[in-house]
Amino acid sequence: MRIKTFFFILVLFLLGLGGVLLWLVTTDIRSLYYYYVVIGAIVFILIYLCIFYQKMVKPLNTIGNGMELLREQDFSSRLSPVGQYEADRLVNIFNRMMDQLRNERLRLREQNLFLDLLIQASPMGVIILTLDREMSQVNPMALKMMGVTVQDVSGRYLNQVDSPLAAALADIPLDETAVVRLNDANIYKCTHSAFIDHGFKHPFYLIERMTDEVMRAEKRAYEKVIRMIAHEVNNTTAGITSTLDTVEQTIADEPGMDDLCEVMRVCIERCYSMSRFITRFADVVKIPEPSLSPMSLNELAVTCTRFMEGMCRDKGILLQLECCDELKTVRMDGALMEQVLVNIIKNAVESIETCPKDAEDTPQGRIRVCTQAPTTIEVEDNGAGITPEVEARLFSPFFSTKPHGQGIGLVFIREVLTRHNCTFSLRTYADGLTRFRITFPSV
Repeated sequence: MRIKTFFFILVLFLLGLGGVLLWLVTTDIRSLYYYYVVIGAIVFILIYLCIFYQKMVKPLNTIGNGMELLREQDFSSRLSPVGQYEADRLVNIFNRMMDQLRNERLRLREQNLFLDLLIQASPMGVIILTLDREMSQVNPMALKMMGVTVQDVSGRYLNQVDSPLAAALADIPLDETAVVRLNDANIYKCTHSAFIDHGFKHPFYLIERMTDEVMRAEKRAYEKVIRMIAHEVNNTTAGITSTLDTVEQTIADEPGMDDLCEVMRVCIERCYSMSRFITRFADVVKIPEPSLSPMSLNELAVTCTRFMEGMCRDKGILLQLECCDELKTVRMDGALMEQVLVNIIKNAVESIETCPKDAEDTPQGRIRVCTQAPTTIEVEDNGAGITPEVEARLFSPFFSTKPHGQGIGLVFIREVLTRHNCTFSLRTYADGLTRFRITFPSV
């Protein structure tokens, strides 16, 4: 029972005692003297109890109110002094404790707000998981890197998100860092770590985009190599072809030298072929800066499909064109983008073997060029597809899956699209179709 309850029980007991004494006085006059003595004692005790209430019970009630404030976590309220020394000491200590708790809560709120703002504005992607490894917080940069929306990731596991980056993140062990190359030529440094919250480890991912740095380093490396090789090869082939041509002209009129002259002509043609081969590499280094002007993606698609129709027809491939009427105008270099789209269609043709025709003479291979609102163009083919191992290296310099490929076609495409600030991807989807998708920035 509370002290207040004991106090009121005592008061009731004393009042009852006074009533009994009054009854005794009314029945026996000789006890009047004792009555006044007892009544005086009772009055004294009541006065003392009032003082006791003011000095003890009321301070206890005040302290009890303070406990209620703590239980409700109301750190903005304070207790008032009650005029009792020991109780006022407790009140002062309690008020100082409330001030400290309030300041600590305010500091934590400001710190959490700052961290939230920092995460939201960070140029690095941040993904925070729950203890069940569901995504609880994904900042805007991570959403952009994965190419998804908040609705696509909220409450889901990484391997449930339709994104190559999310799939790569799910394979990174805890407390490890990995460099991830994707099918859109982007390169990311991904760290999988954890922080302690309420005694439990909460995993999170940090994603740093390294594409620009790696591309610049790669470009400096292959530019230097290509220039050096081109210089040496062109100088060498020029001297050889000049010498062979002179010798051929000298012995051309001599009898019995026809076979030797033919060999020399083959060697000269081989030197020219070598020169053209290395010139193709040098052309990648010499890609001009794009001259941007407003253009229609539909016009680009129509021009390139008409140009490639003959090649596709000869190989038994059906080339389809689907244009969207709701496209926005984009800024691009028409000549460079035509070359890019032609190369993409050519790669799609090469990925499709010459398909046997059925009884109705219908081509089995199919390439579809389509435009999508607002600023996307896509080339789709039903070729052999791209394996995950190849997908990560597609846009690396000098990498090719073709027996006689030089590995510069996709590098050229990457350079041009990057200079147009386009986002792009090349991958084989679950339906077995391979899609090269390019999205231009809106004007």
